[in-house]
Amino acid sequence: MSRLRIAEIFGPTIQGEGALIGEPTVFVRTGGCDYRCTWCDSLHAVDPAFRHTWAAMTTDDVWDEISRLSQGKPLTVSLSGGNPAIQDFSQLIVQGHAAGYRFACETQGSIAKPWFADLDTLVLSPKPPSSGETVDWDAFESCLAAAETARQVVMKIVIFDDRDYVWAQKAAERYPALPLYLQPGNPEVDPSVPLNPQDLSDKLLWLVEKVMADGWFAPRVLPQLHVLLWGNKRGV
Repeated sequence: MSRLRIAEIFGPTIQGEGALIGEPTVFVRTGGCDYRCTWCDSLHAVDPAFRHTWAAMTTDDVWDEISRLSQGKPLTVSLSGGNPAIQDFSQLIVQGHAAGYRFACETQGSIAKPWFADLDTLVLSPKPPSSGETVDWDAFESCLAAAETARQVVMKIVIFDDRDYVWAQKAAERYPALPLYLQPGNPEVDPSVPLNPQDLSDKLLWLVEKVMADGWFAPRVLPQLHVLLWGNKRGV
């Protein structure tokens, strides 16, 4: 039986960003990623140096933990990472849907999987220039095609600077039919370093004012709500 590489499963807590912000959620964070973003805030699920902390779990193992944490009450399960698209969550989604749970997945759009079609929400989050990565738009298109029958597909872009902002505008022009969410980048991703709430507010205000001044009314600009509440603490 194949096993899933799982960095952590936690919740219920609120979804802190994007299309489902504020929604009660159990998170299944996978281990492993094909990207190495310069500002990654989940290196414990990305860097192979942490591989020894990842659990090899069967689909039933993962489902049992979701059920335990949620007390058997259906809610949204978010597949995150790392890049969850590296692995096969098809059976987990089928099992969860049969029990009334909803499934969301966030991925950069670099790997397409057939199970995208069964998701309730697919968040495609292409990485802007500040990440140090280059988007393969053909792979992104394959993800869109794979998710053709998903209930909801949206695009979310993290903005750190003016260059990211211009890049996001071009990405939005490329995919005008995709609902777009913008969020300011987290200025401090080290969980051992306390966050200054004013820094977060300043970044959000900068982005809001920029969008409004441009008359760019297509995107929704949102904070990382969980970071405002808990900083970079894990498991919330």
